[in-house]
Amino acid sequence: MADPLVVFITGAGRGIGFALAQAYLLQPNCTVIGSTRKESAELKSLPTATGSKLLLVTIESTSPKDPKNAVKDIEAAGIHHIDIIIANAGVSPPVHPLETVELETMLSTFKINALGPLALFQASKHLMEKSSNPKWVSISSAAGSINGMEGFGSYVAPAYCVSKAALNWITLSAHCGNKWLTAFAVNPGLVATDMGNETVKFLGLEKAPYTQEYSAEQIMKLIEKASRESTSGKFVDAIKGEEVPW
Repeated sequence: MADPLVVFITGAGRGIGFALAQAYLLQPNCTVIGSTRKESAELKSLPTATGSKLLLVTIESTSPKDPKNAVKDIEAAGIHHIDIIIANAGVSPPVHPLETVELETMLSTFKINALGPLALFQASKHLMEKSSNPKWVSISSAAGSINGMEGFGSYVAPAYCVSKAALNWITLSAHCGNKWLTAFAVNPGLVATDMGNETVKFLGLEKAPYTQEYSAEQIMKLIEKASRESTSGKFVDAIKGEEVPW
């Protein structure tokens, strides 16, 4: 049997991360590594296709040591390469404008949404280098677009948006500095997750337009066809298939 496709998904315990883990496990010969902050019986009970399996590791996104420890656990489990890393874990704090947002909120959100993925990239780079077709995927948000700030109205939520803009920068830097890697950022759409539902309330909408399963399906299609030439270094809307301005 060919080597399994190894996919590492952070924040796999809920939302889009859970939907991605569920979908990848239903593909044959796929090893899914899922990071969570605590044990997840629901993840452990997910069905698997032939040759597929789940490995759970613990990552608290504010910890600079957890990604390194997680990679040690991955290697101890006999996994010596990673084909796809989906940096999905994140947080969306309550919306406060630039004039009143607490600096501590800015800092804590930045640590989780930007420094967490950076720590993971640093810890896992050597395992991606061993893949024949490595891909780094940052689950970002249109709210992180600087060029689109006024059009998207994202200036009202600096804590979240600044952190996603920083994640976009880290993603583009990974692309520019590593010619062997396909690295890109994804806007998953307005999805019916815990964070998405809070955004919906803030926007005064009735409900989020996309389910987490549909968003995960579109993200996976984008990842499957992504290449260094066609996709790397870009910010892509998973639903529309269009580029989002940085």
